[in-house]
Amino acid sequence: MKRPGPLLTLLAGLLLAVFMLSLNATTGVRNASSSRPRTPGTAPPASATPGKSTSPPSPSPSPSASPVPNADYAGRTDDDSSAVAVSLRDGRAIAYFCDGHDKESWLKGDVRDDGTLRLTGKNGAGLDGTLRDGRRIRGTVEFGGRHYAFTADKAVKPSGLYRATATVRGAELDGGWIVLPGGRQVGVLDRDGEPSAAPVIDPETGAVTVDGQKLTARPVTR
Repeated sequence: MKRPGPLLTLLAGLLLAVFMLSLNATTGVRNASSSRPRTPGTAPPASATPGKSTSPPSPSPSPSASPVPNADYAGRTDDDSSAVAVSLRDGRAIAYFCDGHDKESWLKGDVRDDGTLRLTGKNGAGLDGTLRDGRRIRGTVEFGGRHYAFTADKAVKPSGLYRATATVRGAELDGGWIVLPGGRQVGVLDRDGEPSAAPVIDPETGAVTVDGQKLTARPVTR
């Protein structure tokens, strides 16, 4: 029998070498993929629970500010020289400042949602205040170049703010009254631009007599 020639032997060796190299390469890739270390601190992906959302919970809405009440407030200045009354209705405010003799001012403005108010009147008059727990207003009135700090507590009828306007014997009358808790009254009556102390009203009915004529002072809400 003839032995395989050198060429056939060499060819068989080459085929065997190629087969072994291919087998080693495939095995190495598989082992490297399965043994790759996990990055420290990285958790395996968690599967979502069926029927549950993986989105983060929505933040709870912040509580809204307490609404400004429709109410009346009345009180005295810190130096006890004058009185202040404020009526709040639907986010608007009207106030009256007077000393019961010859100083007075009507002021108007808005009430902010946080309970602060900035009211203005004639001749540069102004009122800055803050509503506290709906029970009182603490603030300052600017009038005639002076500042008057005041506290006005929530008023219960008949306490509060009243006003009467009329023409009597050819004179234009405009009267304002503040009825304080306890029944004390402070008011000014303006006759054609001349202020003076106002006569007493009946707080239950608002009846008042001015220069012999009966008028009705009504609660101020706007």
